[in-house]
Amino acid sequence: MATVAARVARTLLDGGVTHVFGVVGNGNFRIADALASGGARYVAARHEGGAVVMADAFHRVTGRVAVCTATYGPGFTNLATGLADAAKQAGGVLVVTGDAPTSGLRRIDVDQAALARTLGARVVRITEPSEAGPSTAAALRLARAAPCPVVLLVPSDLLDLDAPGDGAAPAPAVAAPRPDTAATAAPWPDTAATAAPWPDTAATAAPWPDTAATAAPAEVAAVMELLASARRPLLLAGLGAWRSGAGPLIARLADRTGALLATTVMAGGLFTGNPWSLGVCGGFAAPRAAELIGSADVVAAFGASLGHWTLHGGRMLAPGAVLVQVDTAGRATSGRVDLCVTGDAAAVAGRLLDAARARGLAPGPWRAEAAAALHDLGWHHVPYEDAGRDGRIDPRSLTRALAGLLPADRTLVTDGGHFIAWPAMYWPVADPSALVFTGAAFQSIGLGFAGAVGAAVARSDRMVVAALGDGGALMGLPELETLVRVAESALVVVYDDAAYGAEVHMYGRAGAESETAVFESTDFAGVARSLGASAVTVRDVGDLDAVRQWLARGARGVMLLDCKVVRDVVAVMLAGTVPADAPGRAASASS
Repeated sequence: MATVAARVARTLLDGGVTHVFGVVGNGNFRIADALASGGARYVAARHEGGAVVMADAFHRVTGRVAVCTATYGPGFTNLATGLADAAKQAGGVLVVTGDAPTSGLRRIDVDQAALARTLGARVVRITEPSEAGPSTAAALRLARAAPCPVVLLVPSDLLDLDAPGDGAAPAPAVAAPRPDTAATAAPWPDTAATAAPWPDTAATAAPWPDTAATAAPAEVAAVMELLASARRPLLLAGLGAWRSGAGPLIARLADRTGALLATTVMAGGLFTGNPWSLGVCGGFAAPRAAELIGSADVVAAFGASLGHWTLHGGRMLAPGAVLVQVDTAGRATSGRVDLCVTGDAAAVAGRLLDAARARGLAPGPWRAEAAAALHDLGWHHVPYEDAGRDGRIDPRSLTRALAGLLPADRTLVTDGGHFIAWPAMYWPVADPSALVFTGAAFQSIGLGFAGAVGAAVARSDRMVVAALGDGGALMGLPELETLVRVAESALVVVYDDAAYGAEVHMYGRAGAESETAVFESTDFAGVARSLGASAVTVRDVGDLDAVRQWLARGARGVMLLDCKVVRDVVAVMLAGTVPADAPGRAASASS
């Protein structure tokens, strides 16, 4: 007869789990060991917070659920930031963790179920040995169906007990795509949070509601009328559109209505190759694209949260433009929305396309009028005055030069921070699965190295290009060692301005000295070499010859670029948050 720990592991393996990221301790060692010995690839992280980000990145790249495992108490609390980011990004992550014994909390314990719910995760807790198989299978099903991570709690006093029976039928290895709501709404209501302790057992963890078919005919008809009467329609796709498979339907609807196309940054690449795509909507949009987006009179957004950065603080759209939001959230997520349609992006786009065909809708004139402006649309065609000096390189010049060296078949991983503007502006991605933007949903930093690990494990056939600021790189530094240990091919670009750049630019004059946000320069190249990576310090574009040599040698292992960038070039995404006379602002605004 198997123990509870063994039953949990066997149920996960039989359910199709192939990858596990974790840090072991008393509360999870037996589960992790059984998963690894049973055939799953186990990646040992250096910090639990890194492990959950790795699992989330794996999901973002592959669409498959990965397991993160941690011990109880401090092991679980270390998960908090990464788990919150995964929840807000609708991450398909199953966290398997030890928990307080069934007799109650000890000194080392916290109420992990309450904390998990606070962070936006669902909770399943095993309360007796016979539940090990069924509860684990239920948790895996939830992780595949729910728009948020799921936490499976295994009390420490049950781990070594016999688990009677042969367990429940395993969860299917492949699940249908599920709607993306975590980025567009508050965490799903969990009424169990107000009940007695440990209420979320397998019996109460019902399948997630399916809202794909809830769009009312009248709502669809209203959207169709708006698109039919629009002179300059724009269709905007977010991550929910990608996850629902709506991209081709939205593109065909645009052809029928004569609309132009755009995406949120998280859905970047969804319309790669489409001649009517404007690229990313928001603070990263190139000037010509931003001008066209701002001239749209009707904007229909599919599966997009329409947050501050997508709408660029409300400045992206014309004041008189009608904004339609199609999403599973059931309510508008921005006060700017004029019409909210509840429904899955693919389902609603398909019904709109059918309606347009049925009425014989002909495209309007906007595409013909905009055709000339669509040439030379991107940031590469926008001139700027190079601001490099005193042994520091202009981040735009650095990023543009690297763009010509990076392989097209790559996975881009970014941390949070001011520097993210430059990769977003100059490094396109092939499709949304080729972008792992860590910390975006939770506005955190320090997750980039861990995200690179998850992406590298998920797609070892593609080079991982990881972009980090110096602040986030130091915060998440332990997982650089993990990346060196597991990555087949990874290029790490550290934008080192020796500061928390966003804070410098938003809360003081750009480039101003501040004891709270400015630091001495760090020798990232030296640190990387000590961990087994190859590395070079970059102060001008000539130093990038080292990248060419690394590529010529086959680009094996990890290479880190310690890029000493000037601090006073301000990204357009911060327009309106820095003084108008701040150094570098004029150059940035035109670039």
